Amino acid sequence: MPSRFFSKPIPCSIALAAITLAAAATGARAQTHAPAATRNAPSLLTATPESVGFSSARLEPLHALMQQAVDKKEVAGVVTLLARHGKIVDFRAYGDRDLATAAPMTRDTIFRDYSMTKPVTGVAMMILFEQGKWLPNDPIAKYIPEFAHLKVYNGTDASGNMILVDPVHPPTMAELMSHTAGFTYGFFGNTPVDKMVVKADVFGAANLQGMIDRLAKLPLLYQPGTEWNYSLSMDIEGYIVEKLSGQSLPDFIRDHIYQPLGMPDSGFWVPASKQSRFATLYWWDSDTQSVTAQPHGFVSPHPYDAPPAVPSGGGGMVSTTADYYRFAQMLANGGTLDGHRILSPASVRLMTSNHLAPSLLTGKFGIGLQQMRPGFGYGYNCAVEFNPQLANLPDGKGTFLWDGAAGTWFWVDPANDIVFVGMIQRMNGGQPNLQYLSRSIVYGALVQPSK
Repeated sequence: MPSRFFSKPIPCSIALAAITLAAAATGARAQTHAPAATRNAPSLLTATPESVGFSSARLEPLHALMQQAVDKKEVAGVVTLLARHGKIVDFRAYGDRDLATAAPMTRDTIFRDYSMTKPVTGVAMMILFEQGKWLPNDPIAKYIPEFAHLKVYNGTDASGNMILVDPVHPPTMAELMSHTAGFTYGFFGNTPVDKMVVKADVFGAANLQGMIDRLAKLPLLYQPGTEWNYSLSMDIEGYIVEKLSGQSLPDFIRDHIYQPLGMPDSGFWVPASKQSRFATLYWWDSDTQSVTAQPHGFVSPHPYDAPPAVPSGGGGMVSTTADYYRFAQMLANGGTLDGHRILSPASVRLMTSNHLAPSLLTGKFGIGLQQMRPGFGYGYNCAVEFNPQLANLPDGKGTFLWDGAAGTWFWVDPANDIVFVGMIQRMNGGQPNLQYLSRSIVYGALVQPSK
């Protein structure tokens, strides 16, 4: 599908992003019963907030924040889930899944994950890493020979012609997975390379091989390792997963992640039997300061009603909140969930450790809310808080996270053993900053943090 279907627009306040045992917040349409459509899904362990170190009273501002966003028409609806020690302590739905029909938001609503697909593709890559199929320092061209002769953009001459030079070193797999290989999305910049990528319409190819063939004709935006640039890297990873595994990207992720983790509503499209649970996508209209069902800006909707010809490892996944929680909890557990080991603890640590040089952590590089800076870097397919206090964040050391263009967000805090997943469906940014406001409230309610 074309990149404009899933990527983060500019500006973007969500970065291009628990079963509640207490009573619903006043005025909220909060769902606290198990929806029939998910009763056959794997069971989710629950606990009271106090039993795992949270204050129920101090979590109430979280409910008020989400309900206020709905009441002010800043979002149509929200689902949030908070867990600690593998037990869900707060899981609520607010507002509507569809405003026109007043269909309520429910805990089993299916969302477009957009860029929250990236960590899932990262896990697929790490599974293949554990199988001995690739190494971080390998050149990408070892697995994609079409990339063997990539050039690097080095400005323009007096006549306006693009100057191309050889890369100082071939871009590596580690650089691919950390957005430092030299690739770009195209529509976030205005350089000649960005314009070439947009014109090439790489997602308009017939398949992932066609995407690679188009990219192979284009130069890199910068010398590998010298910049951090949000890019097509994870879509390239999707092609590598297919080539190294012999399966399509959706099939590999289904067999190695979705099925063993019990994620029945996750995939790259929504079948007819589940379309009634698929959230309507909205846009933030800065003129009216409210959400609208009409496309506002360059982002266009995608129906997700059939398997995609070009599955996007960077932004093509859909899931429910509970499904994505199970994925995140697996990572929080060091690669295992309910007796199913997906990765080793060592591979999870490698994926969720900072791989950016200090020269890239100056605040110059980033996307949306996620700015690479002292204490806040990037691992393989996810951001990493290796010094949260230095980054002015309340989380525990080693927290990792990412978000999606339509407002989905998650974080995993291994130091405090916390997992949080939030889901909305609103493009074009705007207020409020639910992702980081929810973070402040959650840690304000954590009265027994880990030492």
